[in-house]
Amino acid sequence: MRIGELARRCGVTVRAIRYYESLGLLTSRRGPNGYRIFDESAVSRVRNIRMLLDSGLDGASIAVVGHCLEDDLNGSEPCAAAVELYEQRLAAVDERVRRLTAVREQLARRVTELRGNTRKVRADA
Repeated sequence: MRIGELARRCGVTVRAIRYYESLGLLTSRRGPNGYRIFDESAVSRVRNIRMLLDSGLDGASIAVVGHCLEDDLNGSEPCAAAVELYEQRLAAVDERVRRLTAVREQLARRVTELRGNTRKVRADA
């Protein structure tokens, strides 16, 4: 399939496909007309790349597990490099959730305090 079809099927831009290819995450061959031709496996590969990018990984990190991206990541044999990378990312996400939860609790307390003070000021007026 050509680059435009791959982009449409995966919900990404043609520019993104070219970027993934420049990082070595995706390969194509050239047709007689010079256009990029991608195999059917590129669809699952691009979807896996998108999922990893959406999880906060960068292209260089994804390149480390590039050999693990061919199949559906949910049902394939575990790839040791991918498991390690996912565990690291999961720990980072858990830490961010912990920090955001603490910030949320502080904000909620402050809102409660401010609402209480506003009611006192209005009652005194």
